[in-house]
Amino acid sequence: MNKRPLSFIILFFLFSFILFSQQKYTLSGTVSEASSNETMIGVTIAIPELATGVTTNEYGFYSITLPEGEYNIQISYLGFQAQTQTISLTENSKLNFLMVEEAQQLEEVVVTDSSDKLDIRKPQMSVNTMSVATIKKIPVILGEADVIKSILLLPGVTNAGEGSSGFNVRGGAVDQNLILLDEATIFNSSHLFGFFSVFNPDAIKDIKLYKGGIPARYGGRLSSVLDIFQKEGNSKELKINGGIGLVASRLLVEGPLKKDKAAFLIGGRSSYAHLFLPLFDIDNTAYFYDLNTKINFKINENNNIFLSGYFGRDVFSISDSFVNTYGNAVGNFRWNHLFSNKLFSNLSLIYSDYYYGLKLDFVGFNWNSGIQNFNVKYDLKHYLNDNLQINYGLNNIYYRFNPGKIEPSNATSGIVEDQLIQKYANEFAAYIDIEHDITPNLSLGYGLRFSNFNRLGQEEVNVYENDNPVVYNPSLQIYQEADPISVLNPKRSESLAKFNNFEPRISVSYIINDNSSVKGSYTRLAQYLHLISNTSSPTPLDVWTPSGSFIEPQLLDQYALGYFRNLKDGDYSVETEVFYKDIQNRIDYIDGANLIANDAIEQVILNGEARAYGLEFLFRKNTGKLQGWLAYTLSKSEQRTPGRTTTEPGINDGQWYNTPYDKTHDFSIYGNYDLNSKWSFNTNFVFQTGQPTNYPIGQYEYQGLTVPYYGLRNQERLPSYHRLDLSASLTPRKNANRKVQGEWIFSLYNVYNRRNAASISFGRNEDTNVNEAVRTSIFGIVPAVTYNFKF
Repeated sequence: MNKRPLSFIILFFLFSFILFSQQKYTLSGTVSEASSNETMIGVTIAIPELATGVTTNEYGFYSITLPEGEYNIQISYLGFQAQTQTISLTENSKLNFLMVEEAQQLEEVVVTDSSDKLDIRKPQMSVNTMSVATIKKIPVILGEADVIKSILLLPGVTNAGEGSSGFNVRGGAVDQNLILLDEATIFNSSHLFGFFSVFNPDAIKDIKLYKGGIPARYGGRLSSVLDIFQKEGNSKELKINGGIGLVASRLLVEGPLKKDKAAFLIGGRSSYAHLFLPLFDIDNTAYFYDLNTKINFKINENNNIFLSGYFGRDVFSISDSFVNTYGNAVGNFRWNHLFSNKLFSNLSLIYSDYYYGLKLDFVGFNWNSGIQNFNVKYDLKHYLNDNLQINYGLNNIYYRFNPGKIEPSNATSGIVEDQLIQKYANEFAAYIDIEHDITPNLSLGYGLRFSNFNRLGQEEVNVYENDNPVVYNPSLQIYQEADPISVLNPKRSESLAKFNNFEPRISVSYIINDNSSVKGSYTRLAQYLHLISNTSSPTPLDVWTPSGSFIEPQLLDQYALGYFRNLKDGDYSVETEVFYKDIQNRIDYIDGANLIANDAIEQVILNGEARAYGLEFLFRKNTGKLQGWLAYTLSKSEQRTPGRTTTEPGINDGQWYNTPYDKTHDFSIYGNYDLNSKWSFNTNFVFQTGQPTNYPIGQYEYQGLTVPYYGLRNQERLPSYHRLDLSASLTPRKNANRKVQGEWIFSLYNVYNRRNAASISFGRNEDTNVNEAVRTSIFGIVPAVTYNFKF
């Protein structure tokens, strides 16, 4: 008998036994800023010996399980000095790290293995992050740093143009974006009808935009998730910073309540351009103000509590006869608990309110509307081992919708008080998310979200013949509002409609080599809330309505495939993705639909479908004096509403038509050049295909009047949009020796004074009696200067 094969078998099993029986231990802890104890999100903790690593979660916590042994731990984060630390792992250990900003570091630490390569390995795709430092450098209108305006420079993200609110992602509508501030929903992200966003950049710690491959812990919107976390406050010393601009100023104060244990943060902004209008004999006003607050308290090593809030208001008035007030108010109480070095939990109690008010003294009434929700969520993150992490949790949201209440503003107005029917709903969800490294080259992210939406009883419910609130009139060839045949009065505890949806998510990453990978994802999402608006850019008057008996929830299936590559050890990076989105039950409006103060909105709505597809490309330069990116998107966004029967034409003759946010080409460049410690320069250039619209294609005479005729929906486009912006930052060298440090920002918006069309109107010139087109533009060239300070 040949004993050599037997000896090989014995050695193989002996080696396998040693390998798999090798003792493993867990290394965990938190990563914070050295100057403030502020926990840091997304910091990379890399283990080069095993070509593995982990990143900190939303609260700065990390956990990784490794075989017993000696390792060089590498900690890195953009804008902070990289660290290396050698440890001997012989038991479960807790190791906290303090990160120091690069500008404060005296000696340079060289890291030979680029931590950026870990991004290549993660299955997560269609995600963009942007640092607050970058946002503050990007030139924007009137010199005010702006989160929303900054993300518009990323691939797949557009909006309806200058002075428009909200943003569109991958051909989706504005209401399909879930915007979270410290986990609380923001229903309107704009100040002054879109000129500014509600987010104070001084109070923000982290920004992440999910365009696809959305984790199962998020739900309720179809297109994207913009997840924003506020700072926690400096628990080491009192710090004050702010800025003074041409139209607005801001101030942020943070400091310890108990050193190294508890801290507070309070920040405020306000615009004041309206104060100068009386000098020009102008009686109109338009201004905003907001307040950010946060308190955190470290009870012990395993327990932390946070209390955060935001309050903002916009006021627009024409003398005293017309006053428009609107804004958000949110609050969140959170409790972080560490069950073990492998199990992290977060409990959140959240309140969110969006209010819209209108005062019309010349008519004699006040109008109030809004939406409120109360949210309880419990999330757990379980680090089973270095190859397997599980996130799971529950979420329950109770909604109250106030479509509008009218009240007399004085005793002689003659207006009768009236309340539009308030609506109520409850949304419950449970989810599980798994991050799984199958092999060194193959990683998976997969999960499942179950959502339940319950439309609750309300004061009155219309009943229609054949359950059809919209009828088609074949003689006039138009859709019309159906008359109710009766009215029900259900109790609040009753259920008008229930919807259940399973929402699977899966993403995969295959590593081609250390610098490149291919990724793919599939995402299923359900959206139960709908923004009632027939404008391309939502206005504060637009109202939200829940799904119910006549309005089905929107359902999305999104597929994405991408190639990702680091060049020159991460100095450059390339990301390219293709995507396809299919949406069911996208609401559409019949011709001539009345959406304002409509107590039976179901009478003007039909359920249709939508689709979007495209290619995104992003090239970044990540290091050196010159940094920035080039982004390009080629895409198509369409919707259609076919007839419900063979005799009905549907909307737009049942044909696909461009959505108002379809942009075939979207190209942007951003660059930052640090000349020296005193001067830095920034620029961005934007080019977009014009927004879809309708032009008259003919006219006819009727009883002496000339009536224009419009063709099918969104067949025409506004002229292409493009502009160039520049800014320069001056940081005096004497700052280093001063307690109070200052910075000047000089900016030019729309350098070559491009008169981009916000709209084109058609009419007859009274002098020449000839038809003409008139272009309306909002901005030409706009210079601005801002002074920032901190001490």
